[in-house]
Amino acid sequence: MTASNNYRRVGIMGGTFDPIHFGHLVTAEAARWEFALEKVVFVPSGRPPHKKDYRVSDPEHRYQMTVLATASNPYFEVSRSEIDREGYSYTVDTVHEFRRFYGPEVQLFFITGADAILEILTWKDVDRLLKECHFIAATRPGFQLNRLGESRPMLPVEGRHRIHLIEVPALAISSTDIRWRVQNKKPIKYLLPEAVEDYIHRQGLYRPRDCGVYEKS
Repeated sequence: MTASNNYRRVGIMGGTFDPIHFGHLVTAEAARWEFALEKVVFVPSGRPPHKKDYRVSDPEHRYQMTVLATASNPYFEVSRSEIDREGYSYTVDTVHEFRRFYGPEVQLFFITGADAILEILTWKDVDRLLKECHFIAATRPGFQLNRLGESRPMLPVEGRHRIHLIEVPALAISSTDIRWRVQNKKPIKYLLPEAVEDYIHRQGLYRPRDCGVYEKS
């Protein structure tokens, strides 16, 4: 991360990115534009606490793919924050680290899927989390926004106004499908940046010997 007193709004894009694809990039760019974010920092997870029963690729591979995918956008950065931190990757710890780094004046916006936001009540220290940052809940194909509206009353009162909805182009792309396609020798071209596709093939990722049981991402 690069600190600067000139930043007023910074986005945090969290995820396993296994692999990162155009759906992630479109969401980040849409959030940057809609909420006037001066940059978006992608944070590949180290050990996702909600995927304890699912195997994910080595953090270094996921980090390198994220770097390759974001290199052409001057408003995108990639952080090793969660990869280098020991233990499970809790969002509250990541946001707190960003808060210390950028200071109290900068507004932080954590970008994630609207379906993930529905699970926010199960996240670690949700009250503290909602005090430290805003959330941008991006729609995915087939997701009904009214489900999120129905969940708002269950959130802490002071944090309800910090969850924002955004609609993004309905790209039916998922990391799960890309992994399945590689395993089954099907094309993945145009689903993710060419540099990431090349990296997957060079490193032999997601072939049958690397494929465990995965959760959708």
